[in-house]
Amino acid sequence: MDILIKPIVTEKMTNQTERFNRYGFVVDRRASKPQIKKAVESLYDVTVASVNTMIYGGKAKSRYTKSGVITGKTSSFKKAIVTLEEGETIDFYSNI
Repeated sequence: MDILIKPIVTEKMTNQTERFNRYGFVVDRRASKPQIKKAVESLYDVTVASVNTMIYGGKAKSRYTKSGVITGKTSSFKKAIVTLEEGETIDFYSNI
Protein backbone atom coordinates (compact mmCIF):
# COMPACT_ATOMS: atom_id res chain seq x y z
CA MET A 1 0.00 0.00 0.00
CA ASP A 2 1.42 3.34 -1.08
CA ILE A 3 0.70 5.47 1.99
CA LEU A 4 1.84 8.96 0.98
CA ILE A 5 0.09 10.13 -2.19
CA LYS A 6 1.29 13.74 -2.47
CA PRO A 7 2.41 16.66 -0.30
CA ILE A 8 0.08 19.60 0.18
CA VAL A 9 1.81 22.80 -0.94
CA THR A 10 -0.61 25.68 -0.40
CA GLU A 11 -0.30 29.12 1.11
CA LYS A 12 -1.94 27.96 4.33
CA MET A 13 0.33 24.90 4.71
CA THR A 14 3.41 26.98 3.93
CA ASN A 15 2.43 29.31 6.77
CA GLN A 16 1.99 26.30 9.09
CA THR A 17 5.43 25.04 8.04
CA GLU A 18 7.13 28.33 8.81
CA ARG A 19 5.40 28.92 12.16
CA PHE A 20 4.85 25.45 13.66
CA ASN A 21 7.08 23.03 11.66
CA ARG A 22 4.02 21.17 10.29
CA TYR A 23 3.73 19.56 6.86
CA GLY A 24 0.61 18.32 5.07
CA PHE A 25 0.16 15.19 2.96
CA VAL A 26 -2.69 13.55 1.11
CA VAL A 27 -2.56 9.93 2.27
CA ASP A 28 -4.32 6.63 1.62
CA ARG A 29 -7.68 6.44 3.39
CA ARG A 30 -6.81 3.10 5.01
CA ALA A 31 -3.50 4.34 6.47
CA SER A 32 -3.24 4.66 10.25
CA LYS A 33 -1.26 7.29 12.16
CA PRO A 34 1.66 4.93 12.99
CA GLN A 35 1.89 3.89 9.33
CA ILE A 36 1.92 7.53 8.19
CA LYS A 37 4.60 8.37 10.78
CA LYS A 38 6.78 5.47 9.64
CA ALA A 39 6.36 6.38 5.94
CA VAL A 40 7.32 10.05 6.47
CA GLU A 41 10.32 9.14 8.64
CA SER A 42 11.65 6.60 6.13
CA LEU A 43 11.03 8.70 3.01
CA TYR A 44 12.35 12.07 4.25
CA ASP A 45 14.78 10.89 6.98
CA VAL A 46 13.26 13.08 9.73
CA THR A 47 11.84 12.52 13.23
CA VAL A 48 8.06 12.92 13.51
CA ALA A 49 6.63 14.30 16.77
CA SER A 50 2.89 13.85 16.03
CA VAL A 51 0.40 13.04 13.27
CA ASN A 52 -3.12 14.48 12.94
CA THR A 53 -5.50 13.12 10.31
CA MET A 54 -8.71 14.36 8.69
CA ILE A 55 -11.06 12.66 6.24
CA TYR A 56 -12.71 14.94 3.71
CA GLY A 57 -15.89 13.75 1.99
CA GLY A 58 -16.52 14.37 -1.68
CA LYS A 59 -18.69 17.31 -2.70
CA ALA A 60 -21.51 17.33 -5.23
CA LYS A 61 -20.77 19.70 -8.09
CA SER A 62 -23.00 20.92 -10.91
CA ARG A 63 -22.31 23.01 -13.99
CA TYR A 64 -24.73 24.69 -16.37
CA THR A 65 -23.87 24.26 -20.06
CA LYS A 66 -25.61 24.69 -23.43
CA SER A 67 -26.71 21.06 -23.39
CA GLY A 68 -28.11 21.24 -19.86
CA VAL A 69 -26.95 20.65 -16.32
CA ILE A 70 -23.94 18.39 -15.78
CA THR A 71 -23.66 16.93 -12.29
CA GLY A 72 -20.77 15.10 -10.71
CA LYS A 73 -18.88 14.51 -7.49
CA THR A 74 -15.35 15.28 -6.33
CA SER A 75 -13.48 12.41 -4.75
CA SER A 76 -13.00 12.08 -1.00
CA PHE A 77 -9.51 11.99 0.52
CA LYS A 78 -7.62 11.73 3.78
CA LYS A 79 -5.23 14.47 4.85
CA ALA A 80 -2.43 14.10 7.39
CA ILE A 81 -0.74 17.00 9.19
CA VAL A 82 2.69 15.88 10.39
CA THR A 83 4.52 17.84 13.10
CA LEU A 84 8.29 17.36 13.09
CA GLU A 85 10.72 17.58 15.99
CA GLU A 86 12.47 20.89 16.61
CA GLY A 87 15.23 21.54 14.06
CA GLU A 88 13.94 19.03 11.45
CA THR A 89 12.80 20.20 7.99
CA ILE A 90 11.51 18.67 4.76
CA ASP A 91 12.52 20.21 1.42
CA PHE A 92 9.88 19.33 -1.19
CA TYR A 93 11.74 21.20 -3.93
CA SER A 94 15.13 19.47 -3.63
CA ASN A 95 14.59 16.96 -6.44
CA ILE A 96 13.07 19.26 -9.08
